[in-house]
Amino acid sequence: MNDQPDRRPRKSGKPGKSSSHGKSAKPYRRPQKDPVRILAFEALRAVDERDAYANLVLPPLLRAARAKGDFDARDAALATELVYGSLRRQGTYDAVIADCVDRPLREVDPPVLDVLTLGAHQLLGTRIPSHAAVSASVELARVVLGDGRAKFVNAVLRKIARYDLGGWLERVAPPYEDDPEDHLAVMHSHPRWIVSALWDSLGGGRAGIEDLLEADNDRPEVTLAARPGRATAEEVLDSLGEEQGLPGRWSPYAVRLSEGGEPGALDMVREGRAGVQDEGSQLVALALAAAPLEGRDTRWLDGCAGPGGKAAMLAGLAARRGASLLAAEKQPHRAGLVAKALAGNPGPYQVVTADGTRPPWAPGSFDRVLMDVPCTGLGALRRRPEARWRRRPEDLEGFAPLQRALLRSALASVRIGGVVGYATCSPHLAETRAVVDDVHKDGTTELLDARPLFPSVPSLGEGPDVQLWPHLHGTDAMYLALLRRTA
Repeated sequence: MNDQPDRRPRKSGKPGKSSSHGKSAKPYRRPQKDPVRILAFEALRAVDERDAYANLVLPPLLRAARAKGDFDARDAALATELVYGSLRRQGTYDAVIADCVDRPLREVDPPVLDVLTLGAHQLLGTRIPSHAAVSASVELARVVLGDGRAKFVNAVLRKIARYDLGGWLERVAPPYEDDPEDHLAVMHSHPRWIVSALWDSLGGGRAGIEDLLEADNDRPEVTLAARPGRATAEEVLDSLGEEQGLPGRWSPYAVRLSEGGEPGALDMVREGRAGVQDEGSQLVALALAAAPLEGRDTRWLDGCAGPGGKAAMLAGLAARRGASLLAAEKQPHRAGLVAKALAGNPGPYQVVTADGTRPPWAPGSFDRVLMDVPCTGLGALRRRPEARWRRRPEDLEGFAPLQRALLRSALASVRIGGVVGYATCSPHLAETRAVVDDVHKDGTTELLDARPLFPSVPSLGEGPDVQLWPHLHGTDAMYLALLRRTA
């Protein structure tokens, strides 16, 4: 079976014009413009048409709306919920909408489908009363699509309103006994191939995979990292106050923001003393820095440093030991982000624009190397829910040669006895253990047990590598393997 109902290619759709005020006996009523739902629609169109990410598109839209003066914090919270909820549950809502229309989804114009998805989320995923959800969605359709297609939206949403989410899942999800992966794909709004890959990575029973898929659909916490040498977690907490911040679960540098906080507006963040960083990413950097090492420990490398969160953590830790960090990033604009993240670090560092597979530095130059490789990003679906609908299984084939080349380059860059951390924000076995096993089998490396370097973190598996999970650790699904170069 298909992963999801076959949507029409989204870039082809254009909003239409009104066509309803001609022969009706009733006087024409202009549609009511709801700035919250119009903003949510604009965000979804940007995600659809430009392959944008909601976490990059939404903040400037919200800032512009607030600047007009008629958009408060509650409006921003509702707009954010509509956008992210629609994207996370898109697969489920596609199945529901497909059951309510008389044509394949690929024949429904993408802007119409976005309005329907926003309406479906209000009906099935929020506490907004059904009549209000339908009415508001139809008014949105009148504004952005025209009166003619608004009638179609109204008819479909009235069908959707007949059942709640549980009722619809009973109708559209295939029985678990017939096809477990397809059942979970519809129930939890993930493409089938991702369900299969995550299940393989977990290696457990039904409870584990359902817990993970549910966690992928939860709103993630915003976590800050106090940057070593520039601030402590206690100082960040003091600046926030008890109502705005909580200590991290695992990292001594982590601070969790209360719901609704804007990290970019915080003084600590503006000053560069703290930055937004998932706790899993913090733990990876801390583990590499804590890995046992004999002999020299003065030169560290972050070989894929953009956008700079792990580099900032490593640079501060290196400075405490009298070591220096070289942060390399292939993309110039991302190298600029790394330089911004490192500005103000208390110790020596350098940022270079360089391809990690063809490094400009001499072999064996470094004592510790972090290689956080490009990947499918399946470990961060909580934060970038739209990525699950863009990625395809064939993407793995494109990343595989690059991931292996970067790991081999990292091992060539470290001295004999030095340590390399291979990290990726994906739990897919093809991007984690398969890569490490391929490179390790040449006999020039020793795999280190990374688990002791994650103190107090439970459920780390059999090792020697570490896979973090949203449902077990409250982090992104970061992966880390530590290799010591032996020859």
